[in-house]
Amino acid sequence: MDEAAPTAGSSQIFADNLKGFILAVASSAFIGASFIIKKKGLKRAGASGSRAGGYGYLLEPLWWIGMVTMIVGEIANFIAYIFAPAVLVTPLGALSIIVSAVLAHFILNERLQRMGVLGCVLCIVGSTVIVLHSPQEKTPSSVEQIWDLATQPAFLLYTASAVAVSLVLMLHCAPRFGQTNIMVYLGICSAIGSLTVMSIKAIGIAIKLTLDGINQAGYFQTWVFAMLAISCIALDTFNTAVVSPVYYAMFTILTILASAIMFKDWSGQSASNIASEICGLVTVISGTTVLHSTRDPDPPSSDLYTPLSSQIFWHVQGNGELGKFKNDDLLSGEFVAVVRQDYFI
Repeated sequence: MDEAAPTAGSSQIFADNLKGFILAVASSAFIGASFIIKKKGLKRAGASGSRAGGYGYLLEPLWWIGMVTMIVGEIANFIAYIFAPAVLVTPLGALSIIVSAVLAHFILNERLQRMGVLGCVLCIVGSTVIVLHSPQEKTPSSVEQIWDLATQPAFLLYTASAVAVSLVLMLHCAPRFGQTNIMVYLGICSAIGSLTVMSIKAIGIAIKLTLDGINQAGYFQTWVFAMLAISCIALDTFNTAVVSPVYYAMFTILTILASAIMFKDWSGQSASNIASEICGLVTVISGTTVLHSTRDPDPPSSDLYTPLSSQIFWHVQGNGELGKFKNDDLLSGEFVAVVRQDYFI
């Protein structure tokens, strides 16, 4: 009987990790596909010549399908954190980049180069290593246990450090360097994002326990975690799509660190397993960087509006003659002209 209990517990942990893994992979597939669907919708909106004050894409059903697909992916990612540790779920987010790259090759005719294929392989290999050496995290049985984990000195120190760094970046660095150094906003999003994941994981566990018949709504800690999650999500609003490798690396590392401190993910693991997980993470980050570096940059949003050329030409009619001038030409003082708006090209 004494040996059967640990075996049953290990089986339950393995089953939870498997659920989290499947949900994380599904989340990456949905999110990766949503990028391509929305981009296809933007191109279709631009081809149709729709004009709605720069928001013509909102009239395109395909763009809305992509948005719904992304929401489904985010929900799956949220549920994945309920079952599996962050060290397993977070790195699997790189698979969304693989999905988008492959779909872009077939749907958008964006050629996937050989180095891009190498990046995909690196991401898959790294993810496999992480999955095979993922920790066995035991799910807390109440929100009070999660609160005890969140109020331990080590995690309080991490939380205070993350908040302090974020405040310095927002109040001091952003006004001065925010327009020229993207690392300012990436640091804010990565630090706040790691706390967001911890809060969402706590809320998810509380919801799971409530659905299992152990009501957690009566504990004030549940609502504290909910308010923290909402506050962190509100602060974490910067769009990091154009710098995904740097943001992915910073966010993943800080999230894994926060989870290892709060939930003690690496407690009881051997040094070889921890080293394997770190190597897998480095491999995934390398693959993400290689894959992103081979992608063609997105063109300007010409599907929504066409910016004016920096060189403006105009026709001027005066004294019965027509002349064509550039913006750097100087008009003679003796030339009397009337500029007509419909002559601008």
